[in-house]
Amino acid sequence: MFYGELAEDKDEIRIPDVEPAAFLAMLKYIYCDEIDLAADTVLATLYAAKKYIVPHLARACVNFLETSLSAKNACVLLSQSCLFEEPDLTQRCWEVIDAQAELALKSEGFCDIDFQTLESILRRETLNAKEIVVFEAALNWAEVECQRQDLASSIENKRKVLGKALYLIRIPTMALDDFANGAAQSGVLTLNETNDIFLWYTAAKKPELQFVSKARKGLVPQRCHRFQSCAYRSNQWRYRGRCDSIQFAVDKRVFIAGFGLYGSSCGSAEYSAKIELKRQGVVLGQNLSKYFSDGSSNTFPVWFEYPVQIEPDTFYTASVILDGNELSYFGQEGMTEVQCGKVTVQFQCSSDSTNGTGVQGGQIPELIFYA
Repeated sequence: MFYGELAEDKDEIRIPDVEPAAFLAMLKYIYCDEIDLAADTVLATLYAAKKYIVPHLARACVNFLETSLSAKNACVLLSQSCLFEEPDLTQRCWEVIDAQAELALKSEGFCDIDFQTLESILRRETLNAKEIVVFEAALNWAEVECQRQDLASSIENKRKVLGKALYLIRIPTMALDDFANGAAQSGVLTLNETNDIFLWYTAAKKPELQFVSKARKGLVPQRCHRFQSCAYRSNQWRYRGRCDSIQFAVDKRVFIAGFGLYGSSCGSAEYSAKIELKRQGVVLGQNLSKYFSDGSSNTFPVWFEYPVQIEPDTFYTASVILDGNELSYFGQEGMTEVQCGKVTVQFQCSSDSTNGTGVQGGQIPELIFYA
């Protein structure tokens, strides 16, 4: 722009489409071979690197975005990754959105996406979310879109900005309660649409609908079983409010949805389980729930409220405090490394474990995850 055959004939060249901080980051790389990226400027730096064909800096920006990817920013980064034609980043975004769909849809960033990205998310077959959450997220997006277009946030305008994307929401697959107390009373649907969907739920002869009526496939959880056998004894396994815990690490990003736990070895019984997932002492997810065991040596799933994102090559601590029948099954012949599909999981003992669970034996036989 300054020299050569294509040089501008002005003393000052204005670049209105690149933020100063991003331009400075690019100049710093070009002249000093230093990469200095920050969360609030990395997208603008990526734009500058793409515009001026600086591929190594662009790759560094993409790597930075991939490592900072979470449910909070996945939808915005999906939109940007398509704009910048970065298929690897797009795929990583979809992995997060699919596994942590409800968190992603409820994030503030979801309302900032463009219409094309909204359509692609609403069309997604593997979205792991209740349809009422999808519906509410679409209405939240519509409200913000009305503001962007300087329209009043009326029901009519929300429907107008959603357009045909409304029919990508699989309203007929909602639980009847969710539809009756949510979508049917939102005002977004016409009276005919509301009546037809009620008939779809209840009538033998179902009306034709413009809405997709086939439920999403969602994601199938994988189970990593760390014991080769299980057993029970006349004096084991007892709880008394103590913590069973194990540490684990994976070689690629996964999303822990819950644990598979043993049940009573003395007939059917109900258990109360407080499950927890920590990284370096920081609690990432926890839940308190009950489950019923039928007296068999099977494992029984206990879920977190939302799947928890797990980064590779870092040890996390899985813990459970059980309250129920004094005697239960326990695992034996534990493995330090388990290959589960394309994911390798390593296990090591945890200092949080005060009830005897370790790598070789004890509780928390299964990690349930999406990959």
